[in-house]
This record gives sequence, C-alpha cells and structure tokens, in this order.
Amino acid sequence: MTNTSKTSKAGPAAGPAARPSQPLVEAANERQATYHLDTQRNSERAIAKPAHRAAQGDKREQIVNAALDLFVERGFYGTAVPEIADRAGVGAGTIYRYFESKEALVNAIYRELKLQFSHAVLDDFPASAATREQFRSLWTRMAKFAVDNTNAFIFLELHHHARYLDAESRAVEQRMTGLITHVVTASQARGDLKAASPRLLMGIVIGAFVGVIRSCIEVDEPLASADWVLAERCCWEAIRN
Repeated sequence: MTNTSKTSKAGPAAGPAARPSQPLVEAANERQATYHLDTQRNSERAIAKPAHRAAQGDKREQIVNAALDLFVERGFYGTAVPEIADRAGVGAGTIYRYFESKEALVNAIYRELKLQFSHAVLDDFPASAATREQFRSLWTRMAKFAVDNTNAFIFLELHHHARYLDAESRAVEQRMTGLITHVVTASQARGDLKAASPRLLMGIVIGAFVGVIRSCIEVDEPLASADWVLAERCCWEAIRN
C-alpha cells in the first residue's frame, strides 16, 4: 500500500519532449541567418578599409614609378605633369596631392633612390679589409645595384640634376660623396692609391662604371651581360699606387 501511494504522488511517467512550433523554428532560423549576414558584412567592411588605404598609398608609388620611367626616357624638362598622370593612371590633380610641383616630385625620387644606392653600396662596408678588397666590394655592390635597378641608376648617374636639386637632395648627395672620399683618403694614407685628388680618382672610377652601363644600353643589352669583373680590374689598375 505504501509503495502504491508514493507512485501515485510522483505522477505519470514523462513522455517525449514537446517540439517547438513551426513558426518558432522559422523565427530562430531567420535570426541566425541575419546574424551570419551581419557578421559577414562587418568582416567585409573590416577588410575593405585597409584595402582602401593601401590603394591610396599605391597611388604615390604609381606616380613615382611613372615619373621615373618618363624622366629616364625623356629627361626632366621633356616630361610634363599630365604625361606622368597618364602613365600612372591617375588624374593630373592627384599628383599635386602628393607633390607640390614637378620639381618636388623629381627631388623626392632623387633622394629616395640616392639613399637606396647609398645603403646598397655602403652598409656593412668592410672598413678593416685591405684596400684591394674594399675597392672590389664597392665596385661589385655598385654593379649589383645597377643591374637590379637599371632605371634608377640611369636616372641618378646619367642625368644632369644640378638645376633642380634642392638643398635636401644636395645634402644626401654630399653625404654619400663624403663617405667614399673618406675611404679614398684613408687608402691614400696607407700608400695603396695614387697621390691624386680624391675627386679625380673617384671620377675615373665612376666614369668607367657609367661607360660600362652605356656600352650595354646603346646596343640594347642587359647590364648583367657586361664583363664587370674585367672592368673592375682595369679600374683598379688605373688608380692603384
């Protein structure tokens, strides 16, 4: 009797769980779909914003690259701003958002390339090495830069910039010249190079180097095809003591 009474108090055995109605299921699915859509849109916005900023930054690079190509092909005075804009694929007014004038543009290019050239040639320079090894290192680094960045080297060394270079650009040029002059004078003090004006010795070397470049350009051959090793030996013989 006692067992029967407890069973009746517990109530009937639980049946299968009741299923939600169809309208509730549809509403839940709709909320879930909306959540995923909003999440996707937010992700797209997050991706699109940096991409937009990157595109804005790319415009300056497009302008610089187009201007460099045209300055090499036609010279500074033979290149007009609308031609740069057309080559870069931007409006002429866009150029003035980044550079005040064509002179400001050419100076920016000159400084950037000159600094790249300076770093390529002088960074980790073997200051304690013998003069012969120092000269070979300088020549080899210059040749590598010219081969890898032909337009940049042509622009820097085969064009006359004096009329439009500003004080900042001249300072960059003078710093690099000063560092190489120090290498030359130190080598002369050791008796390894001819007792001549450092500018003269440097002029002999850079003149020969540019001559190698011209010998390739004039016959439309890649700079890598030049006999840089032989040219280096000839230059060394010209300046060594």
